Amino acid sequence: RPRHVEIQVIGDSYGNLLHLFERECSVQRRHQKVIEEAPSPAIGDDTRRKMGEVAVRVAKAVSYRSAGTIEFILDQNGNFYFLEMNTRIQVEHPVTEMITGFDIVKWMIRIAAGEKLPFSQDDLSIKGHALECRVYAEDPEKNFLPSPGKLEYLRTPSGPGVRDDSSIYNGYEVTPFYDPMLSKLIVWGGTRQEAIKRMRTALCEYIVLGVKTNIGFLRRIMENEEFVRGEIDTSFIERHP
Repeated sequence: RPRHVEIQVIGDSYGNLLHLFERECSVQRRHQKVIEEAPSPAIGDDTRRKMGEVAVRVAKAVSYRSAGTIEFILDQNGNFYFLEMNTRIQVEHPVTEMITGFDIVKWMIRIAAGEKLPFSQDDLSIKGHALECRVYAEDPEKNFLPSPGKLEYLRTPSGPGVRDDSSIYNGYEVTPFYDPMLSKLIVWGGTRQEAIKRMRTALCEYIVLGVKTNIGFLRRIMENEEFVRGEIDTSFIERHP
């Protein structure tokens, strides 16, 4: 029952390289992330510090500049193993932004323009908990088969602590030629339980007509007792079909 945990890093051209703590990305289908959160409910301060130090060492070893992610596999005993480095911004970066207040995309641009990071690792801290659900045009009842078509009606959630990143609109055409992800729904709460409750509410407010979506499936995950307890791993969806 391995977990997929990754560390966000960012570095400038002057040798400054920091980590922005971890993201838990274990809820996956066909090795594709579906739900991400930050921080991970599986690790404590000591493991977080060690993983962050290793991630920074990896990035410094290749003189990395800009934002990137060091991905790890975490076993049930808290041991972690290097998986890969993603040398780009990732879909799940908003959960890190929500718990740190750090605008990753803005600083990628400023670093590319030659600016220097004006803060140190000690200036960064975790505030609250964030969750992200990937909303797909797909049918979970048919092994997540994509559901192309036209969006006949769309209502997205909003409110304090709710962020919906998308480019869809009423009349939008979901084609069969690209990834069927419609949006990223992100919420923030003071605690993980508060974030889960806020995500439940947001998913109930999310209405998409014209294509099948995984919104109901995501709502069921938010109600799952193991998920609520943080007992997740990369086979979670397979064990709860």
